[in-house]
Amino acid sequence: MAMEKPYLVKTIKGPIDWRVEVPGSKSMTNRALLMAALTDGRVELSRVLFSDDSRHFLSCLMALGFEVEIEEEKQHVIVMGQGGEIPKKEAEIYVGSAGTAARFLTAMLGFSDGVYTIQASEQMKRRPMDTLFALLEDAGARITYLEKEGHLPVRIRGCKLRTKAQKEQESGQNRMPIYLALDIEKSTQFLSALLLVSPMVKEGMQLRITGKKKDGAYVRITRAMLEDSGVTVEFDGEEYHTPKNAAYQKHSYWIEPDVSAACYFYAAAAILGGKALVKDVFWENSQGDLKFLRVLEQMGATVTEEKDGIAVVGPSDGRLQGITVNMNDFSDQALTLAAIAPFAAEKVRMEGIAHIRLQECDRVSAMAQELFGLGILCAEEKAAITIYPGIPRGGCVKTYDDHRVAMAFSLIGLRVEGIRIENPSCCKKTFEGYFELLSRLTGKEKE
Repeated sequence: MAMEKPYLVKTIKGPIDWRVEVPGSKSMTNRALLMAALTDGRVELSRVLFSDDSRHFLSCLMALGFEVEIEEEKQHVIVMGQGGEIPKKEAEIYVGSAGTAARFLTAMLGFSDGVYTIQASEQMKRRPMDTLFALLEDAGARITYLEKEGHLPVRIRGCKLRTKAQKEQESGQNRMPIYLALDIEKSTQFLSALLLVSPMVKEGMQLRITGKKKDGAYVRITRAMLEDSGVTVEFDGEEYHTPKNAAYQKHSYWIEPDVSAACYFYAAAAILGGKALVKDVFWENSQGDLKFLRVLEQMGATVTEEKDGIAVVGPSDGRLQGITVNMNDFSDQALTLAAIAPFAAEKVRMEGIAHIRLQECDRVSAMAQELFGLGILCAEEKAAITIYPGIPRGGCVKTYDDHRVAMAFSLIGLRVEGIRIENPSCCKKTFEGYFELLSRLTGKEKE
């Protein structure tokens, strides 16, 4: 197999004036797909993100027997929901490297009345799933590990698959809500997964959070989408409670633009000077990565909401201020901040990021190694990193098959000649047209 050619980023000398449209939110797309499958009847989704992750999610739904109509060019999907039932009672699905698909669909299958096999890519097999597996077993599911314990692939027997005698014994009983306890310090996806499938549990669900971290940006997205769909999740600061007989009622979704993707263009404005506006990104959007815009403000950029979307204007000299920031709640932007940190006048320190070592790659180590390779001094800690000002040199950035490494580190090449991004197609996971868009914006495609 031929090796993919690295992408050489074209430098830009002057201030920019970019008006950009980004794909729909990955997080909201995959949440909406799961909710649509659990709704009773036809559900339409507009501005759907089509990427490796969402395509895996769609193929999994179809493998489970759901009727799905797909129009990629129109960013449109129709799902025929089954009201909490899964059409096929035995099936095998492949989630690829999609973390949300792996977590959300595993939870759905855990509360089903069937037996399923879940396969995954080598990258996804390395990501721990033991927390979710343990919770599903506590609820009555049975997990059989096909390779490494606590990791995919697995065979899962849903907790609703009971013998005739068990069903007779349970009939007529006033069943209590399912009560589970979990720690979300390492990932909030497990909590979001359980909340999303909670309408499958007609007796209701109570989830007690045992660690210090009780909430998170992506949990708030989940709760907002549930409430907008007719399912109100109560939270008292310690426990999340979904009521009895909850059911999704919404039959159409408009997916917000992906703020995580928008932030690369906002960061470009911050280090180049000039303006970047991303269409349809507003403060009222529900995504936690909007907090990154406040970081850019603190570093010296100007952020304004205009008629068509939020715009960022960078300082005229491209010189940013240093900052210390806890990024636990919007950690997808840690790599973005790492890429622009060398251009700050003082050191940049990020804290609260231990959990990103367990994502597509060890992202703390990746940012330290790649910046060091470009001549930038970093101090790496277990849950933090400090990046010192400097002038990066050209070089080839290793991307670890991680889309966020590839997109974030391309920003350095806008200021520094000779930056090449290895394996640029890894962006297909969430933003397959990223480098084509970057080429248009920088004029590289005209060369």
